[in-house]
Amino acid sequence: MAGLRVLDLSRLVAGNMLSLQLADFGAEVVKIEPLEGDPLRAWRDGGEQLFWKVYSRNKMSAALNLRNPAAARALLSLVEKADVFVESYRPGTLEKVGLAPDVLMARNANLIVVRVSGFGQTGPYAGLPGFGTLVEAMSGLAARSGFPDREPLLPPLALADMIAGISGAMATVTALLARERGKAGGQVIDLSLLEPLFSMLGPEAAIYRRTGQKKQRAGNGISISSPRNIYRCADGTYAALSGSTQAMARRVFETIGRPDMIQDERFATNTARVKNRALIDAIVGEWFAEKSRDEALALMRAAEVTVGPVYAIDDVMADENLNAREILVEVEDPELGTLPMHNIVPRLSATPGVWRRPAPTLGQHTDEILALAGLDVAAIAKLKAEGGCL
Repeated sequence: MAGLRVLDLSRLVAGNMLSLQLADFGAEVVKIEPLEGDPLRAWRDGGEQLFWKVYSRNKMSAALNLRNPAAARALLSLVEKADVFVESYRPGTLEKVGLAPDVLMARNANLIVVRVSGFGQTGPYAGLPGFGTLVEAMSGLAARSGFPDREPLLPPLALADMIAGISGAMATVTALLARERGKAGGQVIDLSLLEPLFSMLGPEAAIYRRTGQKKQRAGNGISISSPRNIYRCADGTYAALSGSTQAMARRVFETIGRPDMIQDERFATNTARVKNRALIDAIVGEWFAEKSRDEALALMRAAEVTVGPVYAIDDVMADENLNAREILVEVEDPELGTLPMHNIVPRLSATPGVWRRPAPTLGQHTDEILALAGLDVAAIAKLKAEGGCL
């Protein structure tokens, strides 16, 4: 994607996740931040901007006060030289400040404008604040997560934002390909957080329509196959197992010393196993409870059962296969030395992603970006003096 220029005015995770996918594969991504910075910079652990450093690698930063007319004009000049414009303001905000898509595309008819919001640019909820937490609750995800005798469960990370960011990157590449092939010029991508997350629920709407049944919370189980759960081992660790095919279920029963179960009408078919999931989990769980995790995994893997350990982050970082695959890489950082980060995904054989720069400090590239917009040294100095940029 080298040669593509992305102006990213988004805040927090979704837009940053979107532009990260493009940046990792070579696009020049310029974060246009307010003078106080993207709010993602305020998400700190141990006092450090680690979220920012991961999501903003391979990007540049220009800090502009868009209320300043000269800074706003500079942004429009940059739009003329850009391929993609990403924003995540509440719907209607760009229109109020004179940066509606039609204004942007009047300056650049081939511009791809990506509008990230909680609920989309239209509809009764368009004007509501749309953080991922609301979307995770309103999409149906939380109602399906957790145990049946407990409250619905929100994910412990910005899941809606991340899924929207990945979906938005795919949509952006699709729009760029359409432009390249002459199928379209510029266009607007209306990306809500809710819709990509809702799509993850798969056929649940069809199931409800056809059966009248609402899927219920099933803990670590699943309502479509059994056995499938997390089981506690004798040493206090946990293992995850999935027997989602007939052959796999048979292997599980044979490994735990109960080959008779596959002939039992309660367990002979997937439908029967789902109906009797609690009983299966008790039987399989008893077997795991008598063995250390290493012993249980060895026996199950010898029988080619789909089973694996439940890892915390320290386990992930120590795993030999994950290290051999280099899912984590050490990235140079001018402030912290090096930082482990997820590698560029997915892996392309001929045109892999590239590491170019660490996450920028606030306004690190302002002068360079404003020069691209046509401002000379004196004009940039004047804009800084007026509080129009950093």
